[in-house]
Amino acid sequence: MKFIQYYLDCLSHASYLIGDETTGRAVVVDPQRDVAEYLADAKEFGYTIERVIETHFHADFLSGHLELAKATGARIVYSSVAETEFDSIGVADGERYSLGEVTLEFRHTPGHTPESMSIVVYEHADDEVPYGVLTGDALFIGDVGRPDLLASIGYTREELAEKLYDSLHTKLMTLPDATRVYPAHGAGSACGKNLSTDLWSTMGEQKETNYALRAPDKATFMDLVTEGQVPAPGYFVYDAVLNRKDRQLLDETKMPAAMTYEQVRQAIDGGAVLVDGRSPEEFAQGHLRDAINIGLEGRYAEFAGSVLPSDVDIVLFTEPGHELEGKNRLARIGFDRVIGYVDQPFEVMLTRPDDVQMASRLTAKAFDQRAAELPDLQIVDVRNPGEVAAGTIPNAIPIPVGQLPARLGELDPAKPTVVYCAGGYRSSVAASLLRRHGFDDVSDVLGGFGAWDEARQSA
Repeated sequence: MKFIQYYLDCLSHASYLIGDETTGRAVVVDPQRDVAEYLADAKEFGYTIERVIETHFHADFLSGHLELAKATGARIVYSSVAETEFDSIGVADGERYSLGEVTLEFRHTPGHTPESMSIVVYEHADDEVPYGVLTGDALFIGDVGRPDLLASIGYTREELAEKLYDSLHTKLMTLPDATRVYPAHGAGSACGKNLSTDLWSTMGEQKETNYALRAPDKATFMDLVTEGQVPAPGYFVYDAVLNRKDRQLLDETKMPAAMTYEQVRQAIDGGAVLVDGRSPEEFAQGHLRDAINIGLEGRYAEFAGSVLPSDVDIVLFTEPGHELEGKNRLARIGFDRVIGYVDQPFEVMLTRPDDVQMASRLTAKAFDQRAAELPDLQIVDVRNPGEVAAGTIPNAIPIPVGQLPARLGELDPAKPTVVYCAGGYRSSVAASLLRRHGFDDVSDVLGGFGAWDEARQSA
C-alpha cells in the first residue's frame, strides 16, 4: 500500500492518496481544489485514481473533487446520506471497497455534519487491525469536530453534538487501539478549538488524551464540545453550500489579468476590492488607497474569506511573481472573482504618490502614551474570545476580526482608533479594513497584545 498525507499549512488541511501497489488503483480523500500534486504523484507511482472520496461537505475550503474527477475520470464518493448536484456515488454505512489487496470500509460518523463519514483503511482485507482510519472532521488529534457549523441551516448544535457522541463511541472508539488516526485538519483550523500540531495519532492514544473522548457521559461531552468555539469565518456557510453544487472548475495554471493603474482604480470605484498580499511591515510603509492588507505569508485565504464578501470582484497587489499564488489560494475557498492584479505595482506607487498611503503602527510604549493622552481613544481587540478571556487591554472593545465587517456599526469612525491582535497580522487586516470604511485615524499595535503585556510586566 502507498499511503500519502498532504498537508496544507495555510488552511490546516490534510488530504490523502491511497494506492494499491499490486493493482495500481488509487483513491484520493478530501482533496484541495488545486489538484496538480495528486496528479503528479499518481503519475510518478503509476497509479490510476479511480475514486475521489469526500468525508463530508467541507465548510473551510472548496474541495477539488470536481477538478480531480475531470482530470482523471474518477467517480466522486460521499456518504449515502449526502445529496449532490453533480454525479456522485453514495456509500452505505459498513460498505467496503476493494482496490486489490487494500480495502476501504466506510463508516457513517455524523455529528460535525449530518453526512460525515470516516474511512477505515486495511492493507489486506482480512487484517484484524486496520492500518488506519481517515476521520474527516469527526475526530481530530486532541479534539473532535465542532457541531455548531450547521446551526444556521437547519440543525441545532445540540442535535449534532448528540450524533457526534454516538458516532465516536460506536463507530470510531470501537477500533483497535493500534489503529492510526488521520484527520482532515490540524492546529489552527476553525473546525475545532483544541487541535494538536501532530498530524496523526492512534486510537489508543486519543482515548487516553483527547478531552472529548474522556468525557464521562453524553451530557458532559455536549457541554465540553459546544463551549468556547472560535467564531466561524464568514465564508464557511458559503463553502459548505458550494461544495454540494456543480460549479466552475479551477484552472490553476491560468494567470489573472495584468491591470494598469487606471483599470485598477476604475474597478475599485465600481465596487471591486484591492487585496494587498504583502507583509504588514511592507504594507505600512506604503500602499494604494483603499487596499486591504491580507498577507500571503499568513492564513491568507481564511482571513480573506473572513473579511471579504464572496460576491465581489477582487484585484490583487502582490510582490511580482506571486500573482498566480494569490489567485489560487483564494480559489481554495471558492473566491473566484479575481479579475486581475496590479501590473508593475511598485512603479505604480512611485508614479502615483498622491494615491499612496502609509499605515500607522505603534509600539507598545507609544500606544500607552497615546491612550494616556486621548481619553476617548477607541481600542479594538480583534482576537478570538478564548484569547480575550486570557487577558486583554483595559477598555478594549472585543470584536473578532472575522466579525468586524458585520459589526462596524458598533464603532465610531470619527474617533481615533487603535486595533490589536496577538502579534500584528490580524490587526493589520482589521486596521486596513477600517480605513477603507472611512475611519481616518487608525493605528495598530506592533507585536500585539503579547508585546503590550510584556512591556507592562517589565515596567
